[in-house]
Amino acid sequence: MAVKPFSDEQLRTLINLRQRYDVWMEAERRLADMSYDLRRKTVDGKTYLYEIFDHRGNGRSLGRMNDALEERFSAYREAKQGAQTQRDAARSMLNESARLYRALRLPMLSSGAGPILQECDRRALLGSHLLVVGTNALAAYSIEAAGFLTGAPDETDDFDLAWSATEVQEGELPVWTMLKAVDPTFTVNTERTFQARNAKAYEVEILVAPSRHATMGRNDQPKPVPLPEQEWLLLGSPVDQVAVCRDGTPVRIVAPDPRWFALQKLWMSEQAKRNPLKRPKDRRQGIALLNAVQAMMPHYPLNEVFESGIPEDLLRFYDDWRSGRLT
Repeated sequence: MAVKPFSDEQLRTLINLRQRYDVWMEAERRLADMSYDLRRKTVDGKTYLYEIFDHRGNGRSLGRMNDALEERFSAYREAKQGAQTQRDAARSMLNESARLYRALRLPMLSSGAGPILQECDRRALLGSHLLVVGTNALAAYSIEAAGFLTGAPDETDDFDLAWSATEVQEGELPVWTMLKAVDPTFTVNTERTFQARNAKAYEVEILVAPSRHATMGRNDQPKPVPLPEQEWLLLGSPVDQVAVCRDGTPVRIVAPDPRWFALQKLWMSEQAKRNPLKRPKDRRQGIALLNAVQAMMPHYPLNEVFESGIPEDLLRFYDDWRSGRLT
């Protein structure tokens, strides 16, 4: 059996989790788009409105209070209060779904991925700028298949993200500012400049296809090395699902089209440059995912249209799987 189907209770939990996560994240994004705070300050008997940038109180004056600034201050307070109320109410329901998700033993990610994925989503980077690749993507594929993938190792202690933006991020540092917001102890590995590591030795690697390398800001970090095989992960339609980490953190995952992810995994399993300890896992994941696509993902068809677009480097792996030579 390629997939062990989820129970009705597990499916209900996944539906509720997604709905509650979306409401919560909508409020989180609204709050993130607002100024940190607006405050009245009295200086020499005159009242001014200040925009505050951070928890240290750094900010700038917007001018002496007048009708326009009073209206702006009131609108800000009302909008912030509304977003906070929505966030807090949704978070309570979301936590309930996350607890049930863990109790039902649905597919989980390692705890280290949670804060990174939440911050990526809060900054609207998932899908538009970054894709979740590597083993962490398997939880999303399992949910997409509505069942547990048979024979696919599904946990890792590091985190791989692929840069996917199509527009140039000149002067911007979306990846580095995101990582530093999650944990200020993140530093770039000087020996592997495509990798960042925090004080707990949790590693984040950034990957990029040659066609997207130029769209990443020249000063952004970590610095990925363009890899031709990353081009395959840009093809097709990404998967977009919500899962939960082992510590109960709910996260959204946007991962590459499972057909291309599986074929790339099979290709990597035979590459000499690949860590030999990871190659067997790549092979098992690739086979398990293709089996799951065939059995439970008709919306990702393995038909003549798809087959006609498979490049020569991947065609042998697909033919071997089709013929049953891959086990």
